[in-house]
Amino acid sequence: MSTKWIARQADQGRLAAALGRAPAVLLTGPRQVGKTSLVRHALDVEPSHYFDLEDPRDRARLADPMLALERLQGLVVIDEAQRNPELFPALRVLIDADRRPGRFLLLGSASPALVGLGSESLAGRIALVELAGLSLADVGQDQLARWWWRGGLPESYTAATDALATAWLDDYISTFLERDLALLGSRVPAATMRRFWTMLAHRHSGLWSGAEMARSLGSSEPTARRYLDALTDALVVRQLPPWLANIGKRQVRSPKVYLRDTGTLHALLSVGDANELLSHPILGASWEGLVVEHLASWGVPLHFWRTQAGAEIDVVLELGARQWGVEIKRTDAPQVTPSMRHALEDLGLERIVVAHAGDRRYPLAERIEAVPVRELLLAREPLD
Repeated sequence: MSTKWIARQADQGRLAAALGRAPAVLLTGPRQVGKTSLVRHALDVEPSHYFDLEDPRDRARLADPMLALERLQGLVVIDEAQRNPELFPALRVLIDADRRPGRFLLLGSASPALVGLGSESLAGRIALVELAGLSLADVGQDQLARWWWRGGLPESYTAATDALATAWLDDYISTFLERDLALLGSRVPAATMRRFWTMLAHRHSGLWSGAEMARSLGSSEPTARRYLDALTDALVVRQLPPWLANIGKRQVRSPKVYLRDTGTLHALLSVGDANELLSHPILGASWEGLVVEHLASWGVPLHFWRTQAGAEIDVVLELGARQWGVEIKRTDAPQVTPSMRHALEDLGLERIVVAHAGDRRYPLAERIEAVPVRELLLAREPLD
């Protein structure tokens, strides 16, 4: 399937800015999210040197990174950088010898720690840019329903028909489980991980329960946790940590778990099309995850808050010394709830934004404002 290129202006700007200030940039993102295509379209000049470490010939060329890289001039792009564990120590030496910005651009399909930054600190030498799927701003706000159902992976979103999008997502899931996870170091059988990933899909936006997942898998809690961390490191699952306030109430301490791409979520659950989604039990949780993933693109720490008594707020945004709350409602007539008032009082939130399905922005109460979800999904940073 040939993917139509969709301009990603904000991502192009972030990548160009990072290359302009740091000697090395690490561009991470899940498989098939469009990292290589972004590099081809976003750079003003062609890379002087390109290595793809999935190509055995390029892996051989970089068997000794110092020898291969020290005399190269211009921008050097290294795709799937996590395939060579010797790369990052060599880069540290090379960068310390010449700290000109824009020397190296590394692409990786895993978290920075798994790619190589966990064992070799490049603090102050490398800029990190994480690429998520296509955003609503990229595809156009009139495409909200299609983008939500198909997800943000470019091949799925740009497929000629819904049936082709579903077929591509099914193939993507199989390839990821049978090949890509193994390349990232996972030794879990593909069938076992598919079962686990599907179980997570059914629990999307819910609290992580290691005991429950272990029972369902017939395994131990540490094993279930290892599976969760493997999918998190591969950037296909997001763990949203709890916000623990210094208050005299018992608070939930387990993370919430989301599949990061809604198209993958729907494919794992065999949701046939956008109309079927509207009557599917995952509807509300899928909608919540769509918004949470966009909020994560703002680059500020995200949490959720919940007490054992049931008070909760979907998202707590950490904005320096201030905190905002976000409640996500798939309704066009949201109302103030006791949980919102508890969150304002107990957490000292500066404001709560209620993301709703309507078209108007209006105050609901003091420090609580209803905001159309489209406006939130189009914003590149926290709304004023």
